Amino acid sequence: MRKINIFDTTLRDGEQSAGVNLNFSEKIEIAYQLERLGVDIMEAGFPAASKGDFNSVQEIARRIKNSSVTGLARAVKGDIDAAWDALKDGAQPRLHTFIATSPIHREYKLKMTKEQVVERAVAMVKYASERFPIVQWSAEDASRTELDYLAEIVEAVIQAGAKVINIPDTVGYATPIEYGNIFRYLCEHVPSIDKVSLSSHCHDDLGMATANSLAAIEGGATQVEGTINGIGERAGNAALEEVAVALRIRQDYYQAQTRLTLNEIKRTSDLVSRLTAMTVPPNKAVIGANAYAHESGIHQDGVLKEKTTYEIISPELVGVSSNSLVLGKHSGRHAFKERLQELNFQVSEEEMNRLFVQFKELADKKKQMTDEDLVALVLEEKATASIAYDLVSMQISHGTNQIPTATVTLKKGEEETIQEAATGAGSVEALYNTLERCLGGEIELEDYRIQSVGGGMDALAQVYVKMNYQGVETSGRGLDQDVLEASAKAYLNAVNRVIIMKELEEKVPN
Repeated sequence: MRKINIFDTTLRDGEQSAGVNLNFSEKIEIAYQLERLGVDIMEAGFPAASKGDFNSVQEIARRIKNSSVTGLARAVKGDIDAAWDALKDGAQPRLHTFIATSPIHREYKLKMTKEQVVERAVAMVKYASERFPIVQWSAEDASRTELDYLAEIVEAVIQAGAKVINIPDTVGYATPIEYGNIFRYLCEHVPSIDKVSLSSHCHDDLGMATANSLAAIEGGATQVEGTINGIGERAGNAALEEVAVALRIRQDYYQAQTRLTLNEIKRTSDLVSRLTAMTVPPNKAVIGANAYAHESGIHQDGVLKEKTTYEIISPELVGVSSNSLVLGKHSGRHAFKERLQELNFQVSEEEMNRLFVQFKELADKKKQMTDEDLVALVLEEKATASIAYDLVSMQISHGTNQIPTATVTLKKGEEETIQEAATGAGSVEALYNTLERCLGGEIELEDYRIQSVGGGMDALAQVYVKMNYQGVETSGRGLDQDVLEASAKAYLNAVNRVIIMKELEEKVPN
């Protein structure tokens, strides 16, 4: 069995998904879960992009011990220096640097000749190798690059010190046969290819990212890059859970395996979905809600007689379980704490105290709290740990023949109280018009979404908003049994993120 390394880029390429804006604590939570999942390499971000990205990459590198943490860098010394400063304290620091190689990128983006691209790539790999024990080099838009030129530059960067060679299908252009053949070509035409690991990185623009990744393994790749739930730029990346499960179910064909703990897949998927507000489609392979549901009578009959008639993946393999421990208002602190530990949440004693109070308040209203509710509760606590504006009270007046009116009281800092009222075409608009008055200045709401956590009349409501506040694009989440209160919390969460981010950037020296 060949060992296939899993390179997760959920925190870098995944966060580049339109509308996704993860804060520091959310990135840390995802990083811990990726470590539990067992990814070999974790791309934590692009350190040179911003102070926020640098800080989160640095902290993830310091905390994660069982996965190699890497950061992205262009073929520029400043990017490489920033990456080293962020990653040098990590257990297994490595660099991921790239430069475009295709004719269209050379001519229109880089405005460089073939020779200049090779020269830059070699110089930066040599420079990076002086610091990093492992340097991964990527040929951006490799799938649209001339094969003989691709082989030439790959050999050059290997000689310069690259240990991993990544061949990205950057725009999701290749077909599986074409993409697999690129790897075969390199194995046959690059003299030093046996000194490196070959990696795939596929985008899903034509819906072939997973198929292309598996084709790359057939062609000689020993590393696959992708994201949880397949999130990422445009149509997204290869979904790592699909690749890993395909290798497990079809070991007979691929003769390859990963070290992923597969029963952590569902938990990882749910965490990423909730924090990014990118809902997993019910028919999504491996982890969709319908992936293990059987509607057809013929299918039901077959599954009842023998599961493998229609179920090639057991739900338990990926962590899907119908059994969920239910806590209620009579559950004690010990049972609550034990369940959070079983769900792999790391919370401080102070956080535990706040969470238990919130748990009791919700359990009084909701009667029963499932794992899904507990996960939502913990993530809500972590999302709102730092606040500038806090919701004190709100009142909404709405009726069939009256204008919706909202009155809101906010607390700013320790002492200042702000109270305003406004109207709107509906309850949510009245509420948001009032909050905008409280905060001062124009706020542009770009997206508003609501979904239930669990089912039933007493289900929790989770609201997601995306907005532009003080010229900064931001997003926020709010959780409550009351839809309008959840809406207010989401709005304030988005605003608080911008304020806290700016305060942190002011404290960090240039």
